[in-house]
Amino acid sequence: MKNTSQSMDLKGILILIVLCASWGLNQVAIKVAIDGISPVLQAGFRSLGSGALVLAWMKLKKIPVLERDGTLWYGLFIGLLFSAEFVLIYWGLEYTSASRSAIFLNTSPFVVALGAHLFVSNEKLRRIQAAGLCLAFAGIVTVFNDSLSLPTPQMLVGDTMLLGAAVLWGSATVTIKAGPLARTSPAKTLLYQLAVSAAVLPAASLVLGEPGILKLTPLVGASLAYQIVWVAFITYLAWFWLISNYPVSKIAPFTFLSPLFGVISGVLLLGEPATLYLVAALVLVGTGIYLVNKK
Repeated sequence: MKNTSQSMDLKGILILIVLCASWGLNQVAIKVAIDGISPVLQAGFRSLGSGALVLAWMKLKKIPVLERDGTLWYGLFIGLLFSAEFVLIYWGLEYTSASRSAIFLNTSPFVVALGAHLFVSNEKLRRIQAAGLCLAFAGIVTVFNDSLSLPTPQMLVGDTMLLGAAVLWGSATVTIKAGPLARTSPAKTLLYQLAVSAAVLPAASLVLGEPGILKLTPLVGASLAYQIVWVAFITYLAWFWLISNYPVSKIAPFTFLSPLFGVISGVLLLGEPATLYLVAALVLVGTGIYLVNKK
């Protein structure tokens, strides 16, 4: 049943924390798999495999795939947004650092908050929510403070690409919530994005001149399987269910947790150093999320 209130309940909060932790670990999985498969092509394989799983799920649950429900053009549109977002992310990382990319990509909740304020009824942005967003974003800037130097011309190109990816991510979220996709099955919404990106991303890989498949090892295969089965199938399905059932302006700030979980995963799995900045960032992001969801 849909949550008709304008706040998050415990169920929604717990799901979001699991999703953000999964997406943070996904950053490590992508880094591991890049040793064997080029990044944009890797994203294409992920969409292809996950799309097949979603299609099988819809058949199992007897969810109509070709039903005429007025969502086709919206679905194709968000599929293109999804594809362009990942092209900009992976291409932008060729020009700028991963830490700078985390800062610019996490401007997406601001896009969602503004878009929801303009286009979604009953989701008007209040001052305390704006303050919470700024506080949570300050947490991201804090944990990646070492990347805040004057950018080179090359870095500016990458930063602009990541900022564009954030706008596309936020725009897709608002489009889903404000249009007919909010009333259709989350699985069908996800299938639109995966089907379009499964066609677009491999083509984009060729255009970008990626080397493609370099070597397939058990570790690379496991990393890709994690992305296909858990991230792009299970967690994305849960994400679109959340969009359908909760206010997007309250959901979006939780995504600030994702890069922090990425840093934590790097500390635990890759031996990267832990700093007090990480603790401060967790406090800032947690406080910001609280303010956004405060009644």
